[in-house]
Amino acid sequence: MRRWLLARVVYLEEHTMLELLGVRQSYPWGTKDVIANLLHQEADGHPWAEQWYGAHPLGDSPTLTGETLSEHLSQHPDDLGQAVLETFGKRLPFLVKILSAASPLSLQAHPSREQAREGHARESLLGVPLTASERSFKDDWPKPETIIALTNFEALVGFRDPHETARLFDELGVGEELASVIGPLRDREGMPALQEVVLDVLSLGERRHLVDEVLSAAVRHLDAPGELGLFARTAVELDEHFPSDPSILAALLLNRFSLEPGQALALPAGVIHSYLRGTGIEVMANSDNVLRCGLTSKHIDVDALLHVVSFAPTDDKVLTASGSDGTYVYPTSFEEFELWLLQPTDDSTLQVPRGDTGRICLAVSGSFEMRGDGDVMRIGPGQAVFIAAGEAVAASGSGQLFVAASGV
Repeated sequence: MRRWLLARVVYLEEHTMLELLGVRQSYPWGTKDVIANLLHQEADGHPWAEQWYGAHPLGDSPTLTGETLSEHLSQHPDDLGQAVLETFGKRLPFLVKILSAASPLSLQAHPSREQAREGHARESLLGVPLTASERSFKDDWPKPETIIALTNFEALVGFRDPHETARLFDELGVGEELASVIGPLRDREGMPALQEVVLDVLSLGERRHLVDEVLSAAVRHLDAPGELGLFARTAVELDEHFPSDPSILAALLLNRFSLEPGQALALPAGVIHSYLRGTGIEVMANSDNVLRCGLTSKHIDVDALLHVVSFAPTDDKVLTASGSDGTYVYPTSFEEFELWLLQPTDDSTLQVPRGDTGRICLAVSGSFEMRGDGDVMRIGPGQAVFIAAGEAVAASGSGQLFVAASGV
């Protein structure tokens, strides 16, 4: 039986340290056994795409007191910390997930704070139900995010330079056939070129045969060295899951990243992306605003995309944590969250950082003893604990313990 069944709520004077039970999300793109194995549970044959830890309305973590984390925080708002209360009110500003993808997620982007407020107010004024498939803004929050690889992890993130993409289509041997679609990549610069091509791709309709021409050429270049081979393999991999889908051409406009365990990508608002496969820790603002751009059967709001997506070519960098002596921090710059990694050596004891704010600690390997004011809680892989602001907690053991806190 899992250790969390034996866990308890530890009351530390006026505050609490709460063990959180994760909330399963069974999206069809998820793996069937990876998260189950991490949690030491038996796989049930159904996708287990994500495990959520936080206070999101669609996945509010239960605690062992019988209340959810959001219910607890509504009664104990000081547990969030003064800076969080002043900036975000009585709301935990971040959400922590284990994400495990067996197949590509949709092409998507997320709004900035101003865009989210405007979009949510507009759709609410129009009376679009929150549960409607055509609703783009479910709340008025932004949704920057960071993904940290636990396994080898493949992702498409941000637009490649348009001239470079045009060169790759030419090397694939389809430049002339695609001239009516990709011409702006050669003739125009930066944002206008990419915006025009994306809009054209989303309306290909009767020209879907162009996608098949690209795929036929890609099959002939699967073993090509360097960027061309990766470009060809990306097209064929996407076609396996979305046969002849025109948005494959939009996906081919993006940079491809291959992360090794421990490496990360930070995605600000407006950056179009798709996670292709792999398992990682995802930390994001506590929002459900997703604008889909393709590789999906769900609603695509073209007008909202034009407003939210940044069509500027990006030079995204692979991030690594910096620090020493077992305490490391990932270089993100978001108000809603920051992320630390505790990795003790020789069963050393490390102080959980950011005692000024509420934190979620999630173990992904090993075993940890969480100690504060004489009380002790033990957690292992897939187990998480919320630590209130003002609590000094030390972690000892071995393995990897991620710590999410607010960015303010």
